[in-house]
Amino acid sequence: MGIRAAGRDDLRDILTHFGLPASDEMTLDTGWTRAIASGFTPDAAAVRDHLETVHRVHAGFTESCAVTCVDAEGRDSYDWLADVIDDDATASILDLACGSGVLLERLAGRNADVRLTGMDMSADELALARRRLGPDRVALHHGLAQDLGFLADGSVDAVLCHWALTLMDPVAPVLAEVARVLAPRGVFAAIVDGPMDIAPGYSAVNDLISNHVRRAYPRYGDVDLGDPRIRDTTELHDLLRGVFPGARVRVESNVVSATAAPEALAREASSFFYSVFLLGESARANLLIDLAALFAEQGALATFHMPINRLLVER
Repeated sequence: MGIRAAGRDDLRDILTHFGLPASDEMTLDTGWTRAIASGFTPDAAAVRDHLETVHRVHAGFTESCAVTCVDAEGRDSYDWLADVIDDDATASILDLACGSGVLLERLAGRNADVRLTGMDMSADELALARRRLGPDRVALHHGLAQDLGFLADGSVDAVLCHWALTLMDPVAPVLAEVARVLAPRGVFAAIVDGPMDIAPGYSAVNDLISNHVRRAYPRYGDVDLGDPRIRDTTELHDLLRGVFPGARVRVESNVVSATAAPEALAREASSFFYSVFLLGESARANLLIDLAALFAEQGALATFHMPINRLLVER
């Protein structure tokens, strides 16, 4: 199913029908897109340019996606990550790549005494976080995760990172900085992508989206955002043990799910994939129609299951 020959006004109507703005900014001109379109391997600067552009044009999209999917116990990925923190502790916590501040807000609501710090590379996401959290509750910093120079050695009891570690390149300096600032008995935890085979139907959704993106960017899939070791459970274990020698390292898997009418679910599910933001109006409209058709095979209501991992390092 699709509308390969639809006119421009039709495409705008389709996007509006799916609850999305019709805008030429959906085709992102970034260092990363230019590199893969030209046959080059993007460098770290190109990756950062791409991520900053996505979060400038679509600030706040991570939270709008993540809060719609919950696990069997009713927890979204923010709550599952926050669960590693003892609510009674008067700890110092860093939210690495804090985005719009959802996790910081959850942590503050659980414990009024905890000392919170957030940092992010996106000024637009930090602006949302400041509005959410107020001027005094949380210290917010603008910068890269590879450089936490504003924090002293061993000064943080916990470092949390919600779904950003997967995208960081290079990731080794990030982990080295986390190890440096983490207290001797500190905890590092992060939400990252999980193994596809544990979430029913996820591979079909992922393949459909990847096929659409490859029509615009044939090299997509050969070049991906972030370090591939973060997406492989075994390699992730080995990487963490190397950076945190002697620490207890666990990688736990979970599935979060959302249920809605097929068209609404297509909009929500597609927003979890950074690759969708590479597409212009025509390509995105066709993707949404095909994804809605895939979900419609389940009936009037459909469910999207997504695999996630929670990595936990305890010193």
